[in-house]
This record gives sequence, C-alpha cells and structure tokens, in this order.
Amino acid sequence: MQTDGIWFKDDKGRSMLLRGANLGGSTKVPARPNGATYLRDGFFEHRDVSFVGRPFPLEEADEHFSRLRAWGLTFLRMLTTWEAIEHQGPGQYDEAYLSYLHDIVEKAAEYDINCFIDPHQDVWSRWTGGDGAPGWTFDLIGMDIARLDATGAAVSHQMHGDPYPKMNWPANRTKLGSGTMFTLFFGGNDFAPATMVNGEPIQEYLQRHFINSIVEVARRLRDLPNVIGYDTMNEPHNGFIGDPDIAVSNPWSFIGAAPSPYQSMLAASGYPQEVPLWETTLQGPRDLGTTLINPDRLSLWREGYDCVWKQNGVWTDEGGAPQLLRPNHFVRQAGGSIDFPNEYLKPFALRFTEAIRAVDPKAMIFLEGVPRGGHPRWTADDPPNVVNAVHWYDGRTLHLKHYDSDFTIDRDTGEEVHGEEAVVRSFARQLGRGKQASIDEMGGVPTLIGEFGTPFDLDDKEAFRTGDYSTHIEALNAYINGMDIHLLNYTIWNYTADNSNERGDLWNDEDLSIFSRDNQDDPTDINSGGRAMEGFARPYAWKTAGTPQKMRWDLKTRTFELTWQPDPAVKAPTVIFVPTIQYPDGYQVALSAGTYRKDTEHYRLLIETADQNEPVTLYLRPL
Repeated sequence: MQTDGIWFKDDKGRSMLLRGANLGGSTKVPARPNGATYLRDGFFEHRDVSFVGRPFPLEEADEHFSRLRAWGLTFLRMLTTWEAIEHQGPGQYDEAYLSYLHDIVEKAAEYDINCFIDPHQDVWSRWTGGDGAPGWTFDLIGMDIARLDATGAAVSHQMHGDPYPKMNWPANRTKLGSGTMFTLFFGGNDFAPATMVNGEPIQEYLQRHFINSIVEVARRLRDLPNVIGYDTMNEPHNGFIGDPDIAVSNPWSFIGAAPSPYQSMLAASGYPQEVPLWETTLQGPRDLGTTLINPDRLSLWREGYDCVWKQNGVWTDEGGAPQLLRPNHFVRQAGGSIDFPNEYLKPFALRFTEAIRAVDPKAMIFLEGVPRGGHPRWTADDPPNVVNAVHWYDGRTLHLKHYDSDFTIDRDTGEEVHGEEAVVRSFARQLGRGKQASIDEMGGVPTLIGEFGTPFDLDDKEAFRTGDYSTHIEALNAYINGMDIHLLNYTIWNYTADNSNERGDLWNDEDLSIFSRDNQDDPTDINSGGRAMEGFARPYAWKTAGTPQKMRWDLKTRTFELTWQPDPAVKAPTVIFVPTIQYPDGYQVALSAGTYRKDTEHYRLLIETADQNEPVTLYLRPL
C-alpha cells in the first residue's frame, strides 16, 4: 500500500477506502498489575509493570480478528505506549512485550488486516490523568508522582476516586504536571535552557528516548508486510508553549478546579491557591465558585529539586512572597505569538520520520496535529508518503454523554445547529474541513479520521438496562454518513476486548468500545458482544479499480449506492465489503455495467469493469 495524492492505493493500483478501529482502549494501562484507572493499588510502582496481553491475550486473537474482519474493520490503529516499551528505565526495553506485539500484529495478517502503529498518549502519562510516558520521565526533573494530585498538578482517576467527572482528563493539559512535561519535550531548549539531564538538554533527552523506543518497535515489526506505518504521537499538546499570559486560566481548564499555569506552579511549590471551579452541563460550563488546591502546603518537588520554572526565571519567591517575573515567558515577550505546529511540532515530526524510515524506508507517517490547535504545513520539500491523521468527535455528545439527533454545536465555529438533516450536514462540514486541510495545507495527502466514536454509557447507561442501542446506532450512522460524503478513511474509537458495562474501557470511566463481553450471550455467534453494529458495520468500496465518486448508505432501506470512474489500466476487480449483519437473508445487485461475483465467505462482492470508460453505478438492496 502507498499514497497517491489524496488516495491510498494497493499494489494493483486500486483506490482504497480504509475502514477500521483503534485497538484498543485498555491498551493505555498495564495488564500486570491491572492498571485500570479506578484501581489505586500499585499505581506508583511504575517500573515493575507489563503490557503483555494488551490489547488482548494472544490466545484470543483469532476470535477478535475474525470479528473485526466480519465487521469490515480491516485497518487497525494498533495502540502502544512509550511506557509499555521502556517502563523499566531509560534505554531498557521490555523484550517480552515487544515479542508479544510482534506476534499480535503477525496474527492480524492472517485475517487480511493491515495496521499502523500509534504511540498513544493522553495528557502525557497515567500519573497526570492520562497515559503514555514512563514514570521515570518525572524523576528526571525531580517531580514526585505520588504528590501530583495532592498539589493540584494533576487530577487522576486513581487518586480522585469514583465517580471520576465526565471527560475531566483534558483539563490536565494546562495543569503543572502535563503542561510542564509537554513544554520540556517540545520546547525545553527555548523555554527551559537551564534544565539538563546528565549534561544533555531535557528536550533532547526526552525526544531521543521517545523516538528510540518507537524505532525499537519498528525494528521488531519491519518484517511484517501488514504494518503500513507509524503515527507520530497521539494528540500532541503544546503544554504552556504559546500561552500569552500564564496568570490567566486557559479554556481547556474549565472542568473542575481551573488554576492558571502560574497558580499551578505556586501550588506545586507549597503555596495554596484559591482557583475557579467549573462543572460541564448541557447548557455549557457552569461556574461553581472557587476551591482551594494544596491546602496542606505540600511540595511536588523531591528533596534537592526545585520548580523547573522557578529555576528558569519565570517566577521567584526570594525575599518571601512569590512574584511572577515573566508572565509572557512562553511567547518570549509581551504581545508575542508562537506557531507551535510549525515551530515545534513539525521539527519533532521530521526527526521522528527520519528515524523510523532509517529502519523501515517504506513506512507511511500518520501525522497528527494539536487537538483543535492546528497541524504542521507540509510541502513538496518535506518527506513524502504522509497522511493527515486528524481526529473528530461530536464534542457535545462526547463530553455530556447525551446525543440529540436534532441538535448539535459545530465544534469549530461554535454555531448551534437545529434539525436532524441540518445536524448530519453539520457533521459532514466539520469532517470535510479535515480533508480540505489535507489538500490546502499539506500538499494534497490522504486523510484518515484516526479517531471518532460515541460513548455507550449515554444517559446514565440507559442502554445497558434496556438493551436498546438505537440512539448509538443513529449517532454512528450520522457520523459515518458525513464521512461517506467526503469518501474519508477512518479508524473508529475503539474496540476494547475486556470492556465491561460497569467499568467501560478501563480508563477514566470512558466507554466507547464497539464490543463488550457483557453483551456477548452467544460466543459461537461472531456478532455477539457487538454494540450498535448496525451503525458502523455497513457496505463500502474497499478497493476500487478506478476512482470512487459517490458513496451512500441508507440504513432504513439497507440500500448501498456507489459510483466510480473505472481505470482501464487497472486489471484487478473492484472489491466491495458487504457485511452479513446488514443482509442476513442475502442481497441483490444492480450494476450499470460490468460483471460481478459474490464471495460471501469473505464478505466481499467482486466487480469486473476493465473495459469500461464511463462511470459505473452499483446498488445493493436486501433480497
């Protein structure tokens, strides 16, 4: 597989639409000890962990890959984490995990499943309310991970306890723990030049170890032809870089306690801070007043260490009371601005690309930008064979765990949208912006929606009590209809093999898995355990001998429509994925030109149009 303009092409020249899943949600946490975020035991024993068994034990692989193939999800975003690879210490790789990862990916090839590797992280690490980086990265600068929560530097599920507020974890992006580590990772040379590790700049040290860990994965997997490429980093963040005034709270913080970066710095150094307190509601953020963080005057910094930002001249407490010296430190001067995606994220992406391709020269690079913060511009002078791996969520539904078919808010413009048809059009417009950016700002590269999905615990888990997933089906159908309008590729978030109705995906009380053991009443039925399958398991043009022009699916009538322009130079057949779940009694084919053959065993319809010069239209309908 390779890129060709905005298309993915297979080795026979066919245009491909890639449909798949993220595998999987619980891969963010260790398997041993059980790292589910509602559990506190062993949380701080960060070097003695194992991710072998994530996303599932090897002996379960046939079951799960068979199911994913039956649902047409044959392109996987295969999650790993820096912690899974290098948790024991700098330069110490977990050989058992790397061997396990190789075996899982190799098994996927038996089911005609391709994948790309995603070095996943959310808000830096498990100890800052997310996942990703090893615990020893905090040791480098003297942070005591056992005090991140108590000093207001992070809010983790493990330390907060149940119930963990809905979508609380993104607020950690601007708290001290995550904000500091991301700033050092991407911009330590500029913003923390005094911070070194054994004489090496902290930025260089962190990036070198992160990239080398993924290079180690690439070395182990380069013999597997179903590994298509590597994501640079899931949802990278700028930390404090570009913040024009660190004495002011960032809108990302408007969930729970919302200190400004400066307040977060002070609290972590033992100065209690009265900060705004917010709650997310259907009507938007609600001001709950204030709360006091770090009332016990604890220090986040271990003995012999001091605040990184104090060391680098951002603030001081010499002479008594703390004083902010450089409110504009992270934009360099008052009134300054920083183009983070191009000044900091792109140099990292180029370095990552060079390192991966030194091991696997054909690897595609799936380039992510900052969530709602832009992505690097890509030109003809930059490395080829890259993909815009943008994410998209219906933010209102994701944050509030409630879906309205006739109301949404455009996440980019803030515009309110009313009416069912208008809502679907709004989803399509939002998704189309990602593809247009790939054309206008990245030189015309393919677009993959690397994440989208819907919570299954909508409305206080009503579907788990009633067995009625019609709302979830409606939501997923609307999202994918929007993607079909633009012929977009996607990997749905997510497939979690050990999901449960009680604990979801085992991470921060999120529950977006399209599979759950709690829904599996017949293990002999490949579809048993699926959630809202009718919303996402649908026909699509997997491999087209030519160029797709229009694709449409009507869930109510189970009618699929495809129009494409054949390419006479491509001799291989067009392949349509046709799921049994939509056509349990079979389907009829209406084809404007050419011949076809059904391959029901592999859920495929094969069409020959080698001699056609005019567009061809296909309709599928139930028998």
